[in-house]
Amino acid sequence: MQKKNVVILGGGTGLSNIVKGLKSLPIKITAVVTVSDNGSSTGKLRKEFSIPAVGDIRKVLTHLSTLPKDIQNFMEYRLKSKSDLNGHAIGNLLLTCLLEETKSLKKSIKEISKLLHVKHTVLPLSEDYLTLCGKATDGEIIEGEEEITKADKKYERIFYKEEPHICPEILTAIENADLIILSAGSLLTSLLPNITCKDISTAINNSKAKVMYICNAFTQPGESDGYTVNDHVNVINSYFSSPAVDVVVANKGSYDSQYIEKYRNEEQKELVKIDHENINKSGYQLIEADLLTDEDGTLKHDSLKLSAIVFSYLMQL
Repeated sequence: MQKKNVVILGGGTGLSNIVKGLKSLPIKITAVVTVSDNGSSTGKLRKEFSIPAVGDIRKVLTHLSTLPKDIQNFMEYRLKSKSDLNGHAIGNLLLTCLLEETKSLKKSIKEISKLLHVKHTVLPLSEDYLTLCGKATDGEIIEGEEEITKADKKYERIFYKEEPHICPEILTAIENADLIILSAGSLLTSLLPNITCKDISTAINNSKAKVMYICNAFTQPGESDGYTVNDHVNVINSYFSSPAVDVVVANKGSYDSQYIEKYRNEEQKELVKIDHENINKSGYQLIEADLLTDEDGTLKHDSLKLSAIVFSYLMQL
């Protein structure tokens, strides 16, 4: 049987966690990763070398690796130093070195994919140096991915300061996809940076593939405070010429109250509520499941549970 083609768009922890569970399944994955992060190690390298952000790409490559866990941990290791190297992830430095040598982020990703025995395709959204911007409801324009979150504003639109040149392989992958997944993760700064690009939103609207959104389990401070599942979907669909989302995977589990209180008090996060009445009116399919795990002391999506749901849905297409 021919393997199904799955395109996943996103960035950061959300995308890397999803591909971690899907990588061993008999499918072909194309992971499309945002490149506009301007914080932490990747932000420093981006500014110093005038390159696209590499941190989210590193995370995805690490989680797609089929090498032993020790090697994956090496990619994620952050240097501890009193010099300018302090806080830099080893994988970020490797990608930066290769990018300086090859002058191509796509080529650099291919080289590291070989080293890490990555069997799937990872593509940067663009090879450009992009500045993510947000137009707030009060009219102010906020520049920078990190600044968008810290500004604590409501936004009318997320867009790029520069006109992005999308990697053409992404559009081909979307055209040939059996399933397109819009990844869990920061709504404004991980997912929307992909679909705010007209070429990508048009390609998804024109694709014959079903579009699945894996909804965040928690609201994101400064980005989606108070949002329900349907609120997330409405924001996503506003970036398309016609509603794109066919099916939503949402978490419905109940958890130890101490976790919920910790997230509420320390991180200003709340569980995203499933508003069934609004969802029924919107007309997309809803898949509810107990999706979270607390194996590392935090609540997050269980990659194996997610992969089982995705694969089961994919096999019905």
